[in-house]
Amino acid sequence: MDSSSDSFSAFIQEQFAVLSSPAIGMQLGVLILAAAVAWLARRRVYDYFNRAAPQALSPPRQMLVHAAQILVFPLAMLLGVLIGRGILSHTHWKVALLNMALPLLLSLAAIRALVYLLQIALGPGRGLKTWENVIGTVIWVLVALHLVGWLPELLTWMDELAFTVGQARVSVLTLFKLAVSVAVWLLLALWIARLIESKLQQSLQLDAGTRVGLAKFSKVLLLTLAVFIALNSVGIDLTALTVFGGALGVGLGFGLQRIASNLISGFILVFERSIRPGDVITVGKSFGQVKELRARYIVVRSRDGVEMLIPNENLITAEVINWTYSDRNVCFKVPVQISYHDDPELAMRVMLDVARANPRVLVDPAPGCLLIAFGENGIDLELNAWINDPEAGVGNVQSEILLAVWHAFKQQHITFPFPQREVVITAMPPRETLLSRTTITETPTP
Repeated sequence: MDSSSDSFSAFIQEQFAVLSSPAIGMQLGVLILAAAVAWLARRRVYDYFNRAAPQALSPPRQMLVHAAQILVFPLAMLLGVLIGRGILSHTHWKVALLNMALPLLLSLAAIRALVYLLQIALGPGRGLKTWENVIGTVIWVLVALHLVGWLPELLTWMDELAFTVGQARVSVLTLFKLAVSVAVWLLLALWIARLIESKLQQSLQLDAGTRVGLAKFSKVLLLTLAVFIALNSVGIDLTALTVFGGALGVGLGFGLQRIASNLISGFILVFERSIRPGDVITVGKSFGQVKELRARYIVVRSRDGVEMLIPNENLITAEVINWTYSDRNVCFKVPVQISYHDDPELAMRVMLDVARANPRVLVDPAPGCLLIAFGENGIDLELNAWINDPEAGVGNVQSEILLAVWHAFKQQHITFPFPQREVVITAMPPRETLLSRTTITETPTP
């Protein structure tokens, strides 16, 4: 390991000796000036598109705006280097460094465009967008080392930095190849899974639950295959992973049992199709519409805009009310009590007219009104009506109908009864007893 470090250090010193010639200073000045101009150009382009509100543009134009912001720096710097090289060539300065910078800048622009196309292929996501610059920088550094001829020396040095695990030799180069291989195969698997999901979403023969289930299953299968192919591509024996697989199984049995339970419950929900995207459900005190089915939880959006993440295990073990399981029509009841002095038939006709006038109440099934009972204080009536959009709420339509019934009863002079009680005095105590129990307190007037 000491010899490898000495050889690499000697190689670096040799390269620095080459860079110490007088012409290098002029070329470095051109590179710094071109980089500064390119940075200013990128800032101007970025500020211009921000003022132009790119979110108001169509998706194709947004893609062009983003591509311009990504490519303006390397292309502007490339133009600056070409101009500087032309000026130095006419003054008989050596331009070897600038000649080396040209393919590097071209490769930087190509790699940034490639990473951006990869981001478009995999769809919008914070993960790839966050790592976009990191991925592009790593690939560009490798290309740059290859163009200047430093890559073979670096790879040899990384291969010599090794350690032994059992009977296997593991070098830094092997770990780097493994990381790159896993990243490439995972990106390819995610891209294929996204293509499959988009094709499934366009299918009219499959319902929403089946499409989600097939998309999840294909994604898990492709990611698993990608990991095994990546391990095999760098020469790792898969049979050596049997011990690790057994330890992982024990870890799942003890420490990760809840996560495993949620994953299995998620597949059960998908293939049973008991809960599908768009369903309106009630779990405990939570009410809302199912927006997404994830591997570990589902996303339920309540009427107040709050998105709740409910673990899949709760949906298997707890009682769940699915308002739209087989039919989106939901019946709601509006109880009303009128006075004994009023006509119940007139009140029932008024309530039916109010229900039919509400835009959310269905015509078929038609609303109905029943006389439920003769209560202590008045006649109990009940209006039954149907809606087919429970995700919009049930309490609000009940409130609308009750308010309309109030105004309609006012016009028809139908009254709501107050509680009535009769007090019967069977015997009066003697007058002397009442007087003895009565205390009169006089308060002086100021």
